[in-house]
Amino acid sequence: MNLRYLAYAFAGWLASAADLLAQSEAASDAPASKVGIFEAIGSGGPIGFTIIGVSVVAGTLIVEHFMSIKRDKLAPPEAIDEIEELLQEGNYQEVLEYCEAEPTFFTNVVAAGVRKLGYPYAAVEKSIEEMEDEESVKLHQKIGWLSLISSVAPMMGLFGTVVGMVGAFGVIATEASPEPRMFAGAIQLALITTVLGLTVAIPVTAFYTFFRNRVTMLSIEIGAMVEEMFERFRTGE
Repeated sequence: MNLRYLAYAFAGWLASAADLLAQSEAASDAPASKVGIFEAIGSGGPIGFTIIGVSVVAGTLIVEHFMSIKRDKLAPPEAIDEIEELLQEGNYQEVLEYCEAEPTFFTNVVAAGVRKLGYPYAAVEKSIEEMEDEESVKLHQKIGWLSLISSVAPMMGLFGTVVGMVGAFGVIATEASPEPRMFAGAIQLALITTVLGLTVAIPVTAFYTFFRNRVTMLSIEIGAMVEEMFERFRTGE
């Protein structure tokens, strides 16, 4: 999936959600009045702005993941060519030095295998598999922040909803003949924070799923590449 298209989709989702939010706010006022997007979001209070802050963090993580979680970063083509050439020449110490100088998913797995050369191939294979699992876990932990945000955002929206409803019922309980205008602001807070929480959670959940699948696919692909590279050492096992 292309980064540009996903970025456009994410921006379009946020823009459309914000526009719908502003339209819903305008509909509740007099026909001649019009509420802007920022005014509508601002009515969410501190909780709403906190959710917006969380969305900025999520957007930053998404961009960073697109830049770092890809094959050219995890397994640079120049590193593959260099290591393949050194292995063919039998320069195993140089391979190890190169991997330690250029740490990536691919080079870390290769280094784990090179360190076991001279042992039975089963030990080499096990070392490679263990390092593959370790590197894969690191990547899953990295994208795990998106999963956390996708879970926390709607909960923050729910918290705003509860706060708003408590305020609304507080007005009803203390006023003899409360008018709707007296507690409309509290209900507005309740609804807007809910919308903001879902607006953040839905696309972030989609991006988390996308990156989780990408990490799984790249882990399998790089692991197979390294194992094929070390097949030459199986001879004579």
